[in-house]
Amino acid sequence: MRMEHGSILIVDDSETSRMIIKRCFMIAGYGESDFYEAEDGLKALSFLSRQTVDLIVSDLKMPKMDGSTFIKKIRLNEKTANIPVVIISSIGNEAMEENLKEYNVRAIVKKPVSPAKIIDIMEE
Repeated sequence: MRMEHGSILIVDDSETSRMIIKRCFMIAGYGESDFYEAEDGLKALSFLSRQTVDLIVSDLKMPKMDGSTFIKKIRLNEKTANIPVVIISSIGNEAMEENLKEYNVRAIVKKPVSPAKIIDIMEE
């Protein structure tokens, strides 16, 4: 999933988590990317109706619309159906991960995230 200097949408209800994820991407060599943020799936869908991105990084547990529902909705929209998605979350189990892989999630990373983990998933 090598991406040069594209655009990344970070979807997480925690402002601190969004900041850490962005920082990890920057340290991992993606500092030239355009970063956008949304605090839940609804705001992310609204953003994606106006703007396209090259990668979505999403949490699972969020208010208003959780990450699983958000991913299902973007896969139903022709404009967003093929955007690569990476999950970075503190929750998850095998059944949930299998379900998410059915929706073409590229990687699932357990928090805490690190620049090394970002490099690994982006090079896969």
